[in-house]
Amino acid sequence: MKPPVILEVCANSITSALAAQEGGAFRVELCENLYEGGTTPSHGEIVVARKHLQIKLYVLIRPRGGDFLYTDLEFDIMAADVQFCIEAGCDGIVIGMLNADGSIDKERCVKLVQMAKQAGVGVTFHRAFDMCSDMHQGLEDIIAMGCERVLTSGGKSTAMEGSGIIAGLISKAAGRITIMPGSGINENNAAGLVHLTGAVEIHSSARIRVQSKMVYKNDHAAMGNNYGDEYSYDVTDTERVKNIIKQANG
Repeated sequence: MKPPVILEVCANSITSALAAQEGGAFRVELCENLYEGGTTPSHGEIVVARKHLQIKLYVLIRPRGGDFLYTDLEFDIMAADVQFCIEAGCDGIVIGMLNADGSIDKERCVKLVQMAKQAGVGVTFHRAFDMCSDMHQGLEDIIAMGCERVLTSGGKSTAMEGSGIIAGLISKAAGRITIMPGSGINENNAAGLVHLTGAVEIHSSARIRVQSKMVYKNDHAAMGNNYGDEYSYDVTDTERVKNIIKQANG
């Protein structure tokens, strides 16, 4: 019997993580700043998430938005965050680093993988993979490092656009590592993506925009380059989670 397709939810807060759990997600990738592609959440967010989640908790290790070429200081931050995640009892971490030529930064990635594996913590390689110069060589490098899975859109903006490449990667991986499609997956395309790729794990934020409950609103000041306004925010929706899982297994 074919195993069910499982959903990992990219959760931008503890609220989103709990909605993912309630909706039936198998695992949460906890992060913040989704509009920058995700960055490492606060230590407080990680601690509270670990306290309340029964499903698997993986934490994104990414000190900033932008590219995946990091300075030594940024790597020190990443290593410190990995150590914190280990001590906080997280199930896994999500990493990715590249060299300037677009190859996988094997030397520094291996250091983080070894830290995690020695503590019994899992490792996912994130969509830095989509920005590497040679995806086939990159896949072999990531397998050799000991990562459990690769999150990928097939080198395209969305997983549906890269579905053909993802299918090829799954074939090439031949069970040595899990290829997990992500980016733009929702209840309307999950079934088609699974059919096209043969994926057994998929990744989605399943989020909606919600309005603030503030009664008083100052419309004359902005708190930053907000994607919308100061009085709305994104959160994972339990019903969307349920629907994506249903459609992926339809």
